[in-house]
Amino acid sequence: MSQQPTAKYRKDYRAPDFTITDLNLEFDLEPNATLVTAVSQVKRLNDNATDIELDGENLKLVRIDINGDAWTAYSEESGKLIIRDVPAAFTLTIQTEIDPENNSALEGLYISGGAYCTQCEAEGFRRITYYLDRPDVLARFTTKVIADKASYPYLLSNGNKIASGELDNGRHWVEWHDPYAKPSYLFALVAGDFDVLRDSFVTRSGREVALEIFVDKGNLVRADHAMVSLKNAMKWDETRFDLEYDLDIYMIVAVDFFNMGAMENKGLNIFNSKYVLANAETATDADYLGIEAVIGHEYFHNWTGNRVTCRDWFQLSLKEGLTVFRDQEFSSDLGSRSVNRIENVRVMRGPQFAEDASPMSHPIRPEKVIEMNNFYTLTVYEKGSEVIRMMHTILGEEGFQKGVKLYFERHDGTAATCDDFVQAMEDASGIDLTQFRRWYSQSGTPVLNVSSTYDDATKQLALHVKQHTPATADQAEKLPLYIPLDIELYRADGSVIELQRHGEPVHHILAVTEAEQTFIFDAVDEQPVISLLREFSAPVKLEYDYQDQDLTFLLQYARNDFARWDAGQSLLAKHIKANVARVQNDEKIVIPASVVDAFRGVLLSENTEPALIAEVLKLPSENEVAGWFDVVDVDAIHRVMAAFKQQFADEMVDELETVYRQYTQASYEISHKAIGERDLRNTCLSYLAHTENGNDWVEAQYRNANNMTDTMAALHAANAAQLPCRESLMKHFSDQWQHDGLVMDKWFVLQGINPAEHALEGVKAQMAHPAFSLKNPNRTRSLIGAFCSRNPVHFHAKDGSGYRFLKEILVTLNESNPQVASRLIDPLLKLAYYDTERQQHMRQVLQELADMDNLANDLYEKVQKTLEQ
Repeated sequence: MSQQPTAKYRKDYRAPDFTITDLNLEFDLEPNATLVTAVSQVKRLNDNATDIELDGENLKLVRIDINGDAWTAYSEESGKLIIRDVPAAFTLTIQTEIDPENNSALEGLYISGGAYCTQCEAEGFRRITYYLDRPDVLARFTTKVIADKASYPYLLSNGNKIASGELDNGRHWVEWHDPYAKPSYLFALVAGDFDVLRDSFVTRSGREVALEIFVDKGNLVRADHAMVSLKNAMKWDETRFDLEYDLDIYMIVAVDFFNMGAMENKGLNIFNSKYVLANAETATDADYLGIEAVIGHEYFHNWTGNRVTCRDWFQLSLKEGLTVFRDQEFSSDLGSRSVNRIENVRVMRGPQFAEDASPMSHPIRPEKVIEMNNFYTLTVYEKGSEVIRMMHTILGEEGFQKGVKLYFERHDGTAATCDDFVQAMEDASGIDLTQFRRWYSQSGTPVLNVSSTYDDATKQLALHVKQHTPATADQAEKLPLYIPLDIELYRADGSVIELQRHGEPVHHILAVTEAEQTFIFDAVDEQPVISLLREFSAPVKLEYDYQDQDLTFLLQYARNDFARWDAGQSLLAKHIKANVARVQNDEKIVIPASVVDAFRGVLLSENTEPALIAEVLKLPSENEVAGWFDVVDVDAIHRVMAAFKQQFADEMVDELETVYRQYTQASYEISHKAIGERDLRNTCLSYLAHTENGNDWVEAQYRNANNMTDTMAALHAANAAQLPCRESLMKHFSDQWQHDGLVMDKWFVLQGINPAEHALEGVKAQMAHPAFSLKNPNRTRSLIGAFCSRNPVHFHAKDGSGYRFLKEILVTLNESNPQVASRLIDPLLKLAYYDTERQQHMRQVLQELADMDNLANDLYEKVQKTLEQ
């Protein structure tokens, strides 16, 4: 790089010297020369400050006025506009010109599919005008948008619509006012021609809120589920969290080109169309559930993110961790709590634990950053939500709700910190959370080592618990954490042994606070089977010497559904790890019949919901398995996982066929019961594809499917099993859907994860597909991202071809969209966990990237941290 970027540190936070209380914006929209006039009411906060520094990128400055007079005492210096000798309070007018059409980074104001839209989080507003672009400057926004009426009949922005009018030359204008002060990252603007789905919601206080969802022409039939999800979210937030919506209108706009999933801009949410558009013909059950969750997530941000925002970007988990927890609870209350919990834990144990072990390891509240976009991570979001969940576990629902209420009473309308949230929880509950705060500042995945001793004479059980957190790239020394450990004891007949000590009941959530602790329980009338870390009560790795018979017992008898699934995963893990070692020693893979029988028992269980059976039967991903080893042998893992799939299929074929037929559905409906039954049926199909008649099973389902869920399940099965029908089915699907990018994303994923020997050549070939564009983040993530992150045996090919391919993609995206590039590079960051030959290939690719003169900050930070490690 020509100039090395510098890191920012949380400890260096300083309150702003100036603030802006009100901002009037006017946009005169033209594709290559949009004129932005920003009129700010500026107030000095630091009496010693005479100069104001404003942020700005890729702007053409037209004029600066202060109190109506032209101002010449200023300079533009590397992303800053420094205005000198300003008054204590003044009106600042800045006019800039920007080029939305050529804004391929998709930050600030850009054009997507013929419509203008914005993305300002984290630091995109500075691409619109010079401003105090930081989250602790909160202003009331009034926005006037001017554009050609025929091309852009809808002109949208934050807040409530207050005025509109006609202009000469076929242009028109609309003015919006947001009465709630907000930081610039929450600003939004959309201009375009859409189909609109309209509805309304009556709040508990009797106010009618207009609801509008804007979609591309022709997509109105795919917006109904998003509207239902929005109304469900509004009702749920009133019922569960006592929170009511505060504006007269709530709008959602779906756009095809978007770096993120969605954005919670006040009153005008801009969404990746992936999380809005759905019907049975084009969307899978997973799409429906994803839309429900993301619609909920962005709506819940109205309070946990907008009404109370974060003081600085190091506090990002304040809004994101809390809001992920809220959207998880929303999905769990509406659907299957156990299945939602399992899916969340899969993310933690797979990619999040891997992130903790990577050079980019960081606490949920990072201490330093070069590029803030790099901290929109699973650690900040998913681990952040687990930290919130632990507080909920410790305080209970009533105590947690009291804490949330106190948090809003104290901080509504302000920019707060993570400490502010924990303090509210502590003050509302009276529970000391001093040690718990370490979760915010300590990185890495803690390990809980548990052992037990039972004394038959005294009928006492002693549970010995050790905790330690391995050193991470950013922190060598670790301190003991407050870890809530949820346990349950079982007798041989499946009944529960109540926890007690000295005649008093003991809560099932144990407070693990020391490096080593022993918990003693009395009146344990027989050697128990112990269920540990129920509900994944803390984001830790558990080490306990379970015997196969204990895990099989828990798989059958545990009262907690998550604990049953977890027992099955632990049973698989024992034998997967043992077989990886066998493969490395050139020995035969051995899967005991008792293991298969345990899963057969679950498959045939009559008192278990189909959705849970499906989850139990799903094998861990090869990436999750890789996280169990200090040195990853991708080839051995691939062989072992293929053997497990094949043996389960061969030995349970009759039962799989029976259950598959049992859950045949005559019609398609979106209900959680129907979704669970389809999931089990299609999980059975994924095994049946590996049996003698697999091709017939899969082709029949594809040809007879009346919904996208079953269609894609057949394609996934054909792809994974490399069936003879694969090519004809893939071609048929492409011919049918190549006009629809969102549907084709599913097809591109299959090309990316194709286990065929020449998978990389296939990926390269599909980049020429008429539906593919490297400029579209969704397409790029579906094809390139799937290959690099979900096809380890081919991405990590010994010859380094996968690494060199990714480098070529990153070089291109470095120029056009560094945010997307930064997310794609992650599989290269874990080179320390691979053999010497692969490490050398990865290091060479990273060094070549580091040697580029124009490497974007997004990539620079990750590349340098990895090379330094």
